[in-house]
Amino acid sequence: MSIGDSILCDESNHINHNNPSYGDAIVVGSIGDARTLIPILASDSSSSEICSLIYNGLVKYDRDLNIVGDLAERWEIRENGLLIIFHLRKNVRWHDGAPFSARDVEFTFKKLIDPNVRTPYSGDFLMVKELKVIDDYTVSVRYKEPFSPGLASWGMPIMPRHLLENENLNKTKFARASIGTGPYIFKSWKTAEKIELVSNSDYFEGRPYIDKYIYRIIPDQATLFLELRALNVDFSGLTPLQFIRQTETNFFRKNFRKYKYPSFGFTYLGFNLKNKLFQDINVRQAINYAIDKNEIINGVLLGQGRQITWPFVPESWAYNKEVKPAAYNPEFSKRLLNEAGWQDTNGDGWL
Repeated sequence: MSIGDSILCDESNHINHNNPSYGDAIVVGSIGDARTLIPILASDSSSSEICSLIYNGLVKYDRDLNIVGDLAERWEIRENGLLIIFHLRKNVRWHDGAPFSARDVEFTFKKLIDPNVRTPYSGDFLMVKELKVIDDYTVSVRYKEPFSPGLASWGMPIMPRHLLENENLNKTKFARASIGTGPYIFKSWKTAEKIELVSNSDYFEGRPYIDKYIYRIIPDQATLFLELRALNVDFSGLTPLQFIRQTETNFFRKNFRKYKYPSFGFTYLGFNLKNKLFQDINVRQAINYAIDKNEIINGVLLGQGRQITWPFVPESWAYNKEVKPAAYNPEFSKRLLNEAGWQDTNGDGWL
């Protein structure tokens, strides 16, 4: 699992932290362009980042990874987790002025489980037995069986029914110009160049202090770093080399603040279990024991990472700390492969 490294332009000498003021813009640098602004289709980091500013889910995570309300003011969990009743915020409006209601939640759910919609997020919602609109601001969700990620899954951004109900989400024009309930409103998108958002003065949590959010697409990491040095970018992620070495200068100390934090992302080697080569658990375990993960962390990530055994951050309640990572053990790996029928038939050291 990688550690998130980022850098933010430091204008603290010009800021009164006790009385923040409205205005200005932030320029965020990214090596990747967004693919879509339909949130249930957004599977890349750029699309997800922009969607998170335009839309809201029913719930969200706070800075300590606790689940708190977003479009839902509160909720009740009943019947040993089989039933969740969400009580929604009133007086929330979409960016075009239309009112948000429980029908938008129902619409989003139906699209998430629609086999004709190419969403990668259907799995959690196929666990739902029934979603029922009780009134304009109350929704009940009944699960087929107790489902621990159920509440967290409703962090999924809610989409506007009145705009999208007659659209093919796989092809809709709103994939390039979306409308949400979030703190920022879509303004423009120049492919492979930039996406611009402006603050939502009617946002239900209050107007954002930063007026404009500019997402610059700079596909080359080295060029992005040069733009950072030229102060043409305010915020960017860093490679381990940039974080550890290239930003340890007086210029960067003077002009930027660096942040290090656990990333929600992780890198892993997955197996296609339809392939007969990987259907034997001994083969999969052998590959695991044959990889020196610490060498990757120290040599490639320069120490900016850690091993995990579950697809969650270790700080999450769902992470099982009792399961330890497989230690690097090439001899044990060979033994497992031998047990699976792999032999070095010509003595060249390869099985």
